[in-house]
Amino acid sequence: MHELVVPTFALIGGLVFLVMGGESLVRGASQFAAAMRVSPLVIGLTVVAFATSAPELAVCLHSALDGNADIAIGNAVGSNIFNVLFILGVSALVVPLVVSSQLIRWDVPLMVGASFLMFLLAWDGSIGRLDGMILFSGVVLYTWWCVRNGGAEVAEVQEEFARDIPQVRTRPRDFLVNVLWIAGGLVALGLGSNLLVHGAVATATYFGVSQLVIGLTVVSIGTSLPEVVTSVVAAFRGERDIAVGNVVGSNLFNILCVLGLSAIASPHGVSVSAAALRFDIPVMLAVAVSCLPIFFTGNVIARWEGGLFFFYYLAYTTYLVLDAAHHTLLQPFANVMLLFVIPLTVVTLMITVYRAWQVRVPQTP
Repeated sequence: MHELVVPTFALIGGLVFLVMGGESLVRGASQFAAAMRVSPLVIGLTVVAFATSAPELAVCLHSALDGNADIAIGNAVGSNIFNVLFILGVSALVVPLVVSSQLIRWDVPLMVGASFLMFLLAWDGSIGRLDGMILFSGVVLYTWWCVRNGGAEVAEVQEEFARDIPQVRTRPRDFLVNVLWIAGGLVALGLGSNLLVHGAVATATYFGVSQLVIGLTVVSIGTSLPEVVTSVVAAFRGERDIAVGNVVGSNLFNILCVLGLSAIASPHGVSVSAAALRFDIPVMLAVAVSCLPIFFTGNVIARWEGGLFFFYYLAYTTYLVLDAAHHTLLQPFANVMLLFVIPLTVVTLMITVYRAWQVRVPQTP
């Protein structure tokens, strides 16, 4: 058992440094962007969302360069699943989440499109350097589009971000402080990613489970802690648009930038295991698609929909644990989910969408 002591401390220490680094980077980048007169909506959809995904970027880059591709893929895919099912689920249970019209029209469909693009690029078992360039070009175009349309945000969103970043000081001393926050965050992220990856590899070896499972669970949850804090705190404050926008922006960043840069940096790209192609990436795609009917129904994620998200995250994690343990309950559990729970959920969402459509369409006499 003593062989697990060092990996455990490495995991815990890595997570602590990642959370500290992510928080430092968010604080410095947000204040710096606001001081440079960047639009509040742009700060939310790019600077804050991207900075909270910096732990994923650090871990994926480190994993890809070390040849631990399963941790890189598991981290990115698991984080996207965790962001939607757990973070939005818990946030909506706290208070029903308002979804802005811009997110519905553009950002959520873009998230679905990016998920589908990643699935196609990974179909041959690898995300190569050319694939990585395609993905990364997507985040460049998305950021340009956000900056170009940043002046169109509504007053409510401006007020929310004004409360989140109440005062912006532009003195030279404060400029230096913000730069130090950013630099300190980057250093902490580098150290944390190194500890976390080594601890995750050692833990997977000790328990005899795949690095993919460790990446999908322990690593993805740990690197998503900044998103948890940002979205749940925003929901408690009543800043419900921030809670949703942060998740959508982070998911786009995980696919387009995190995986894109990881594939570009690695000499042979990022290999994708058959297990991830067969199950986990399709689950990520299904989770992204499931946002469409829920987000479109009244521009609100209701509490029962949040509970549905949360339930499915527990079910997904249960499946991973049973599969890793080769438990006899795996097949009965999968049968219940496939033959009863998922079809019932689909029917329920179809009825909800139909009723919402009936309300919106004017009735002819």
